[in-house]
Amino acid sequence: HGRLCRLFGSAVSCPGPHEGIVIAGCSDTDAEEMYGLDGEERWYADFKNHRGVIALPKFADQASYTGFYELAEAQHELCRFCFLKPFCCVLAPMFWVVVLLHHPPSTHTIYTRNRVELDVENHLICHVSGFFPAPVSVYWTRNDQNVTEGTSINTPYPSKDGTFTQISTLKFTPQQGDIYSCTVQHPALEQPLTRVWDVEQDQPGIGPAVFCGLGLTVGLLGVATGTFFLIKGNECS
Repeated sequence: HGRLCRLFGSAVSCPGPHEGIVIAGCSDTDAEEMYGLDGEERWYADFKNHRGVIALPKFADQASYTGFYELAEAQHELCRFCFLKPFCCVLAPMFWVVVLLHHPPSTHTIYTRNRVELDVENHLICHVSGFFPAPVSVYWTRNDQNVTEGTSINTPYPSKDGTFTQISTLKFTPQQGDIYSCTVQHPALEQPLTRVWDVEQDQPGIGPAVFCGLGLTVGLLGVATGTFFLIKGNECS
């Protein structure tokens, strides 16, 4: 926590307290380094393509991250060295590097973005959180058949406890009887986690209409019978 101040001419503007976050982690196969501010991811290291990536849109205020990727590479080597130790906590040039144990996802849910209507396009959302390290692998199926078209997954986002969250979506059109699944794989899982969602739309039946019509008919007959006997009673009196 702290204040970020900008210099405008001879005046200094301090808009208020801000919260920054730096995540640096590694496993035996992956690495992660990310810088964020006020809940927004600003920069991360793309170790596969050997470059740093500014995550903010082009219209946002852009900061300079000169030399950050080279630093991330050095931190990655240090992290991998620590990864081989039972416990390692080393003071790096900018921050402490702590090796965390693998942690499986603590939350895995599947739900729709909008209310379900048959034959109306919608999105299924698979929400995975509480895992370390990032990322997870997410696979979709429809009626036990793998689905890749219309799927997407966001960049892993860190939580305050050091774990990560990822969300995968599937664009689909609900059809009666369809069954969808979202399967998550992670190094800390002994076996993949799968959540299932099926299309359940109650179709109108004839039963309620028949019973309502029958009840209305019996009621009308009762009223007519009561009226008949009431008239006869009045004539007798």
